[in-house]
Amino acid sequence: MSEVLTAPLVVEFPFTRSLGPVQSAFLTGLRERTVLGVTASDGRVVVPPTEYDPVTAEEIRELVEVGTGGTVTTWAWNPSPRRGQPLTTPFAWVLVRLDGADTALLHALDAPGPDAVRTGMRVRVRWAAERIGAITDIACFEPDDGAADEGRPAAHSGAFADAVTGITTPTRLDYTYSPGRTQTRYLQALTDHRIVGERCPSCRKVYVPPRGACPTCGVATDTQVEVGPRGTVTTFCIVNIKAKNLDIEVPYVYAHIALDGADLALHARIGGIPYDRVRMGLRVEPVWTDGSRFPDHYRPTGEPDADYDSYKELI
Repeated sequence: MSEVLTAPLVVEFPFTRSLGPVQSAFLTGLRERTVLGVTASDGRVVVPPTEYDPVTAEEIRELVEVGTGGTVTTWAWNPSPRRGQPLTTPFAWVLVRLDGADTALLHALDAPGPDAVRTGMRVRVRWAAERIGAITDIACFEPDDGAADEGRPAAHSGAFADAVTGITTPTRLDYTYSPGRTQTRYLQALTDHRIVGERCPSCRKVYVPPRGACPTCGVATDTQVEVGPRGTVTTFCIVNIKAKNLDIEVPYVYAHIALDGADLALHARIGGIPYDRVRMGLRVEPVWTDGSRFPDHYRPTGEPDADYDSYKELI
């Protein structure tokens, strides 16, 4: 067998959420170089502020302004910053208790090396040159020789002009995926426009894509079986929201398809037919584009619909 395949993969989900009055005030305040906390039921000042008391779970909204200097309570050195982290040079992750606060804020500390960082050291906020109302408006913390501000935090209304009402959090995972020997054979067959599965020697079911073992019997599945390429739509959904970086016009249909000879339905897009005419039992076949390893979509074959009893176990 040829070498097992590997490929770089990215899982990305930019999560968008609306903000309540407390989080809105906190992030808008950062844009205006102001750090706000919230007073909990026991009198502690929580920074970053929460919308609910961490002890009683009651709603809390009493905002106060705290200082932009603080004390490091604990830290860890990061010698190799990754893409998207606050600094591109080695830095320390620190928990900083800002003056007037009773809890610590996690952020980056710009320091020349780990020997320059210690618990109890004084630091201050370094503001970003351009601020948009996000935690990144604090570019990082930097060492500070100033003394702690012993004054009480000042009450704050939380009112700002043009308040930030929502944020988008970019979530991304980069990793290298290796499908293993079984799925490597499956992917290599797709290059030749063939679809292969593997049969369980015990229950005799054919799994596509193959997994190397039967999920029911727990035994190895080393017998290859060519299936399809035609199949039957078992279930489907109509997609009405356009995905980022996916050049497919909505609405479109995504379906589970039981390939002829397979005992497990795989999923694929249905094309070549209006979305509102796709149905359970529709007979379909794959459509490959030039240079593509995977079918671009499945289209109707023109055959009569499959009888429900022939695919009901695969729904």
